[in-house]
Amino acid sequence: MSNFVFPPGSAGARLDRALADHIPDLSRMRLQALIADGCVVLDGRVETSPSRKLRGGEAVSVTLPPLQPATPVAEAIPLTIAYEDEDVVVVDKAAGMVVHPSNGHERGTLVHALLAHCGNSLSGINGVMRPGIVHRLDKDTSGLLVVAKHDRAHRHLAAQFADHGRTGALERQYRALIWGEMPRAAGTVEAAITRSTHNREKMIVSRAERARFAITHYAVEAAFAQPGKGGVIASEITCQLETGRTHQIRVHMAHLGHPLLGDALYGSGFRTREAHLPPPVLSALKALGRQALHAELLAFEHPRTREILRFSSNPPLEFEALVNAFMQM
Repeated sequence: MSNFVFPPGSAGARLDRALADHIPDLSRMRLQALIADGCVVLDGRVETSPSRKLRGGEAVSVTLPPLQPATPVAEAIPLTIAYEDEDVVVVDKAAGMVVHPSNGHERGTLVHALLAHCGNSLSGINGVMRPGIVHRLDKDTSGLLVVAKHDRAHRHLAAQFADHGRTGALERQYRALIWGEMPRAAGTVEAAITRSTHNREKMIVSRAERARFAITHYAVEAAFAQPGKGGVIASEITCQLETGRTHQIRVHMAHLGHPLLGDALYGSGFRTREAHLPPPVLSALKALGRQALHAELLAFEHPRTREILRFSSNPPLEFEALVNAFMQM
């Protein structure tokens, strides 16, 4: 960790440039990555914008994460493969699996499993720590994602994800269980998202300049009310993404006041509601043990044949058990 105070002469300088002047052992690119990852604290607040202009005199703390292995090692971890050919692999990821190595998750990731499954045939565009990875799912989100086996496939898929299906074939649909009743049967959330300055693990809706626009479309599939209690306890919804921000669905639903069931990060204010759930529902929620979110549909244009491929995945048994418990109230 490095701690110091910027001199008054730093006023007006960009944060990344000022840090590069004070920490010559780290490149500006490396410092930008550390800032984006929430490793830089400015006057007691996490700062995630490299272009932040200094006023001079700020106290700064830079934390260097532990060194990771130069390359991840293949691990024979079972995978559920929905589709595979010489260009792509579509994986039905289990909840609890991290997609790529990071601090605290140096082993047991999807990347480690893919290296064992595919050998050296994965795309290298994102570097040795993220071979083949085109997009991600949260650790505790289950469901479908596509992996590129070579750079040409990666570039074609990445372009589709960058377009987010606005003009192409890409389609992503998620199924979720949320607290309460949505105000309408279907709608769209348009709210920019950035990393919290107080908790680097958390994303927030913000109007800050650094926030990135995000759009989520939702539709209510079912609403669950407990007989004799009045009001809807929870709802089952589907969500389609027009952008792909970190924790997007979780953040947007919490922003509407309807966080996902089981979401400890964004739904902590709803923990008292769990005590009022019928015992079978509460038991099923505890058995789920995570946010109730599943990537159930993925469609994209194949990078070589240009055929539109479409895949669907049923929610895991523990997710379905929670839905059934609500239906049987």
